[in-house]
Amino acid sequence: MQKVSHKTSQPHRKPKPPFPAQKQKSPGLEWKMNPRPKFTGPDYRPAGKLFGKKALIAGGDSGIGRAVAILYAREGADVAITYLPIEKRDAQETQTYVEALGRRCVLIEGDLSKENFCQRAVEKTVTRLGAIDILVSNAAHQMRKDFIDEITSEEWDKTFKTNVYAYFHLVKTAVKYMKPGSSIIATSSETASKAPKELLDYSATKGAINTLTKSLAQMLIDKQIRVNAVAPGPVWSPLNISDEGTRVSKVKQFGKNQPIQRPAQPEEVAPAYVFLASEADSSYITGAILAETGGFPVA
Repeated sequence: MQKVSHKTSQPHRKPKPPFPAQKQKSPGLEWKMNPRPKFTGPDYRPAGKLFGKKALIAGGDSGIGRAVAILYAREGADVAITYLPIEKRDAQETQTYVEALGRRCVLIEGDLSKENFCQRAVEKTVTRLGAIDILVSNAAHQMRKDFIDEITSEEWDKTFKTNVYAYFHLVKTAVKYMKPGSSIIATSSETASKAPKELLDYSATKGAINTLTKSLAQMLIDKQIRVNAVAPGPVWSPLNISDEGTRVSKVKQFGKNQPIQRPAQPEEVAPAYVFLASEADSSYITGAILAETGGFPVA
């Protein structure tokens, strides 16, 4: 288990490519990665910004979702996280870290591409934690393809149902329980602007997430529920090393083309989710897409 330390992590020493050769099957497991993603945030200083809040983090077992769950716990929130059955070990590890911080972590196993599971995930959060103040729609599916005729209808549907439909279904159920001051945060991507040709369907979902976020922000503003998104660049997480279209040679150089010349670690991205969830920090911010790209300019 990574220990939460108050020593500086020296950001300039974050892992850089080349990385060890590795490849996994989708959805990918964090405990198998080398090096392990950094998620405890030793440089982060909590201030009780989310004390007493209840959060549901879709895809909270690993990657960005895990780091968000841990920072939310450090800020005083109880969390529920969703995960696929194969990701149970990662989910249990996240739960161990959260509970070591004195907060609750409810594990909810199921497939977010299914509408009824999205509904159950929200309802179980409310039942087990007593409320839902923060919703983080973070789970994603991605498979690179070289040309459009390689993208099957089944693959297209899976990408949209996991990335966009789940966001819609989670919000639709969650707003029934959310009170004024609640926050909804989606995970977008720089690909919505960069539009890489090998990520046709994935990039399209991230563009849809951006527009959905902006429209929802206007729709829910009278309810005093804020809606925002975070758009990271490449992040060292299971998503990319389990992309069947990503060659091992590309995994080894993952993130090298960013101006910062490396991928983000989840602990570097997660503070944005605290910022957008905290009324103390972002009460005037809704409908925003916050880019975290290591220097890559986005519209």
